[in-house]
Amino acid sequence: MYTPQAGIFALGTSSHAYLEFDILDAKKSKEFAFTISAIREPRTTTGGVNFVIGFRPELWRDIVPDDAPPGVEGFNKEIQGTEGFVMPGTQHDALVWLSGSAYDVIFDMARSVIHDLAGQALLREETSSWSYRHDRDLTGFIDGSENPTLLDAPIAALLPEGVPGAAGSVLLLQKWKHKTAEWEALPIEQQERVMGRTKLDSIELENKPSDSHVARTDQDEFGNIFRRNMPYGSVDDHGTMFVGFSADQKRLSRMLDSMAGRITGTRDALTRFTQPLTGSYYFVPSVESLRRLR
Repeated sequence: MYTPQAGIFALGTSSHAYLEFDILDAKKSKEFAFTISAIREPRTTTGGVNFVIGFRPELWRDIVPDDAPPGVEGFNKEIQGTEGFVMPGTQHDALVWLSGSAYDVIFDMARSVIHDLAGQALLREETSSWSYRHDRDLTGFIDGSENPTLLDAPIAALLPEGVPGAAGSVLLLQKWKHKTAEWEALPIEQQERVMGRTKLDSIELENKPSDSHVARTDQDEFGNIFRRNMPYGSVDDHGTMFVGFSADQKRLSRMLDSMAGRITGTRDALTRFTQPLTGSYYFVPSVESLRRLR
């Protein structure tokens, strides 16, 4: 019996930090894996800290080949959609995602992680995020309305027992910058047509447009994923960190292809008001697999 990393399902945390690293010496990947797997939360804190540790799929396969799900790949090339729309691939070697109830604890722990990995890996991407009006993103809409409940989330997010990578998950991490002025210039009714849901109570529109965000990311078509999206950024420059877990990478990749217009030729209308800045896939191994590295 394998155990998933608890941070995947630690809902209710209001402060987050995403640290993405590249290994300095590829020949020392196992030493790096040992170091990153040994990360521990502080012995005494005023608030808990949750960790999610992920690896570039190809790197994990090199380190622990018998625990790697077949066919999972990094975000190694950009996705070219219709009308010149592009989702960039900015794949890194490892991710440490920290979450908790207060940012001071996250800040101190992030510094500790960066210090522990110094000399082995370079911090390439650092993003801090926080909750907004409980469960809304910075468009003002509720985020994750179709998220499975915590009872069903493990089925959607985790590889089942008996397969390589059991209790692990494929994570898609993207940073989407909002085009705030253009978005806020739209009347609410038009915003709702772009989303495919009502803004106040997140009810799906009966006659939602085919290019609406709901239509282009329909989980009935692509399969369930477990989202942990969070807002990021400053007052003047902000957006959404897309954090999606799945037991099957194809659900995630087909969703992105659909948004980009590569499946039906219809591009997600929301991509006209948001711009993807980063894109990485990480394999998030089970607790037991991390222990094996130590």
